[in-house]
Formats: sequence, structure tokens, C-alpha cells
Amino acid sequence: MSRRSRSSRSGTVRTRTNPEKDSRPFWERHLPLDWSLWPAEARLLLTLTAIWSLAGLLVLASASWWVAAREQGEGAYYLKRQLVWMAASWSLMAFTASTNLRRWLKLAGPALWIGCLLIAATLVMGTTVNGASRWLVIGPIQIQPSELVKPFVVLQAANLFAHWKRTGLDQKLLWLGSFGLLVLLILKQPNLSTAALSGLLIWLMAFSAGLPLVSLFGTAIGGAVLGTASILINEYQRLRVISFLNPWKDPQGDGYQLIQSLLAIGSGGVFGEGFGLSTQKLQYLPIQSTDFIFAVYAEEFGLVGSLLLLLFLMLIGYLGLRVALRCRSNQARLVAIGCSTLLVGQSIMNVAVASGAMPTTGLPLPLMSYGGNSLLSSLMIVGLLIRCSLESTGLIGGRGQRTSSRPLRRH
Repeated sequence: MSRRSRSSRSGTVRTRTNPEKDSRPFWERHLPLDWSLWPAEARLLLTLTAIWSLAGLLVLASASWWVAAREQGEGAYYLKRQLVWMAASWSLMAFTASTNLRRWLKLAGPALWIGCLLIAATLVMGTTVNGASRWLVIGPIQIQPSELVKPFVVLQAANLFAHWKRTGLDQKLLWLGSFGLLVLLILKQPNLSTAALSGLLIWLMAFSAGLPLVSLFGTAIGGAVLGTASILINEYQRLRVISFLNPWKDPQGDGYQLIQSLLAIGSGGVFGEGFGLSTQKLQYLPIQSTDFIFAVYAEEFGLVGSLLLLLFLMLIGYLGLRVALRCRSNQARLVAIGCSTLLVGQSIMNVAVASGAMPTTGLPLPLMSYGGNSLLSSLMIVGLLIRCSLESTGLIGGRGQRTSSRPLRRH
């Protein structure tokens, strides 16, 4: 018989066995909690993430192969790089899920400030693409700080709003000011879509924590005014809104991207053209491997495939809410809500843009769009969500005490 030992300091439960007699698979021996003790939500999240990652690689291979062969001389050029980033991102997800949530919460504040500094650096020395400075180039690697900072926005928002009543005014102003600075810096790049997503994320987490509705309403009005001002100031954002309202007004200019995306989606019909048989990806549809990869997916898998993707996202959101309800502390609950909001919200926004329901933005489709920054951020978010689920069992996570599953009362 093996003896189980708990360690509240390390936040893990391990089984003392003789390694030579341990018949469990290698991956199972290195889990933060024995697989048999994993909640159903955590198991499903891990399984669905694996399916999502594999499907993303296949869709990316189809979307990028022809262009990569033509421009880079190798059809698998982008796929090979995505595989490297996928391996690194899954390693980060495993590390995140194996690390005590309290440690991530302690790191959140400094990481948020570092993110602000890096975003500010893009305004001075960043690479400009399509009028926006969002990337820092370090050798062969492009870093997009506004993407990498997203998990730490969730963590620090949970830190602040979970203890809102007990937090002093100076700390409230400090962190609310930090969030405001982050959003303003992202707007300055300019990157309205990521700024809007970050602001909406923080607002929804504050709402979930039970902050006063009057304050939340005022903040929502302020955010809407700020977004409108950004559109009026930045010409390229203004043109995107105009082309969204009537893309056929300039079909060879600002409306071209959306028109080609709609043609791709419409060409898919009910069941799609078939895997690898999209024609719009043959240099008709720009940025088909990143922001508009859903259009290629919809052309190849049709309405049925698109509905399956939306159902898949709904299932991810449902599991995230289940995890939040099972959490043993308000901090963990808010982290689960924030992670679910980011994954599902960003995915729906990407689909809405490709289908003409929203103005064109620069948001990638998580785990499908080409790019290492998005993969690292998305899979770290999944790792945090899985960690929240594992700690809800009470077997790992240290000294967290169960609190009421009801939301905080508004005051």
C-alpha cells in the first residue's frame, strides 16, 4: 500500500512509491495531483485544450501552406515554428498548473508593472506594422507585451477585487491607476481591440466581485468615451469602422479584407469545401493565418464546422463557470471567471470580426492563429484555470479556506 502525504507549503499531493515499481505513465507521475483525484472539469479542460491545439495546428497548416511555399520556399515554414511555440506553451501551461495559485497571485503586481514598461517601450523602439507599434524585436523573436500581460491582468484584478472591502484607499487608487495606465498605453500603440478587451475583462471581474453598480456604470461610460475618442483621433481605426459599416463602398481598399472574409465564409456553404480546399487563402484573403484564420476554417468546414466551434467555446465557458463555483476562495473564483472570459470572449470577438459583426481588430483566435505570443498567453490562462480546479478539491493549494460560493454583496 502506498502512503499519501500532503504538503501545504508546496501545494502538492504525492504518492510515496518505489520508482522501479511505479507502473504509471511518465506524464501521470509528474502531475501536481494524482489523475484519479482530478475533478471532472479539470480533466475535460485538459482534453478539450489538447483537441483545440491539434485542430489549430491542422487549420494553420491548411491556411498557411500555399503562402509559405510561395513566400518562404517551404510549405511547412509557419507550421514548424508554430510547433515549437506550441511545445513551449504546453510546457508553460504544465508549469502554471503545477504551481500554487498563491505564488502566481504574489507575482501578479510586479508582472503587471513590467508589462506596462514593455508596452511603453514599444512606443519608443517598437516595430510598426499597419500604423501600430505593438512588437519589440529581440533577435529573431518578436515580443508583443500587450498579449503576454493578459494572464497577469486577471491575477491582479482578482487580488484587488476579492479583498475590495478590506483594501485601503491608497491601494485601490494605486491598482486602479495601474489598470488605467495599462489600457491607455495599449490605446497609444494604438491597439483599440486589446485595450477594449482588457478594460471589459477588468470591468466584468469587478462586477463579479460585487463592486457598487454606480461606480461600475460610471466606469463603463468613461470607457466608452475613451474608445470613441481613440477612433476619432486615429485615422486607421476610423477607416476600419467606416469599412465595417459599408465595406462595398471601397471594395479594393479599406473594405477589401472584410469582403474577402465574407466571400470565404459564404463559399463554405453548409458542409464546407473540405480540409485544405479553401480558395480564398490563395492570396485573395490577407492575413489568413492570423486574425482571419476563422474565415479559412469556415470555408473548409462550412456552417456545421462553425457551429461546432461555437458549441466548443460554449463548453469551455461552461466548464470555466463550473470551476469558479467550486473554488474555495474569492480570489480563485475571480481568477477562474477572468480566465474563462478571456478565452471565450477573445475567440467570439475574433469570429465576430471575420463574419462582419464587428469592425476589424487585431485579436488572434486563441490556439489557432499563428503566433507564439498568443499561444503562450492562452495556454498560461488554461493552466491557471486548471490550477483553480485542482485547488478546489482541497487536496492541494496550501492554507486556502472555503468561503461562501455566493458573490460578494454590493455596497
